[in-house]
Amino acid sequence: MLFAMRILYGVTGEGMGHAMRSRVVLDALAAKHEIRVVVSGRAADYLAQRSSEVLSVRKIHGYTLAYKDNQLRKWRTVVQNLKGALRGLPKNIYAYLEMAEEFRPDLVITDFESWSYLFGLRHELPIVSIDNMQIINRCEHAPELLAGCKRDFRLTNAVVKAKIPGAFHYHITTFFYPPTRKPNTTLHPPILRPQILAARPEPGQHLLVYQTSTSNEALPEILKRCGRECRVYGLRRDIESEVVDGNLRYRPFSEAGFIEDLRTAVGVVASAGFTLMGEAVYLRRPMLAVPIAGQFEHMLNARYLQREGYGLAADEIGPARLGQFLEALPEFERNLGRYRQDGNRHLLESLDRTLAAAVG
Repeated sequence: MLFAMRILYGVTGEGMGHAMRSRVVLDALAAKHEIRVVVSGRAADYLAQRSSEVLSVRKIHGYTLAYKDNQLRKWRTVVQNLKGALRGLPKNIYAYLEMAEEFRPDLVITDFESWSYLFGLRHELPIVSIDNMQIINRCEHAPELLAGCKRDFRLTNAVVKAKIPGAFHYHITTFFYPPTRKPNTTLHPPILRPQILAARPEPGQHLLVYQTSTSNEALPEILKRCGRECRVYGLRRDIESEVVDGNLRYRPFSEAGFIEDLRTAVGVVASAGFTLMGEAVYLRRPMLAVPIAGQFEHMLNARYLQREGYGLAADEIGPARLGQFLEALPEFERNLGRYRQDGNRHLLESLDRTLAAAVG
């Protein structure tokens, strides 16, 4: 029987996907254990909304990525993190002392977050990894999935491997299932928010378009010519109400509105971030995925999506690729009809077994 533990839970603040997924796991763990969360970036504010006596959230400095025009800027990322480290060091030292002297955790769980991992290593605690990134390093990938990007694969693989080495167990969330190549590794369906689990997909006629980059200036005209209503998020961030331009409906972000448009969409056009992709697959919405340039994880997600027959990958949204996507929608819908996922049960039950084994 699993007894109550003190768990230090680290969440990377790069992007909101990690925070949204971690919140689901944290809610489940907080019902049984005492939790302290360390998190950086915008994700800290999101998780702080759940702060309580049971779930205490502390903001720390963490690694960030720099983007411009839908492309990862590597040198700017280095400079940005060097500057941030100097400012964030005192905050991280204070958090370290608090955890060591006051909380004294029994175990560490990390969602691709280094501070909590290093704390666990220093205090010889069991460390459990929960994220989607470790699939790059701990699984085998067919040569055709790496074609043309082996250099990026080697670089990203080295970073992922060095991020959380030697953990007690690696829980990897994924909608595709390559063979694992390392022990203490299990694959699980994507972690889904309660709002997504409660949503029921219905056939619609509109495209859900989520694009935050302005680099493709021709995109609005391409969407106008596609013959479908397009509900567009991200391109006009300054609007407070819907703006209609022909078949384009620019919408301000609303979580409820976005999920409604997702569950009733005929298809999704977006970048290849794991969170939205996992939600689209669960709701059986075909997707045209456009990886951020220089982001190997996005590229791998998009290629696996296409290999599974759930949608298409594209370097850029152009008339030809969008046309191919729309023409193949019935085939993608048939393939997605075979997808099965029992909520978050698979991951949470496996995690309970891991925690029991780690402290047993």
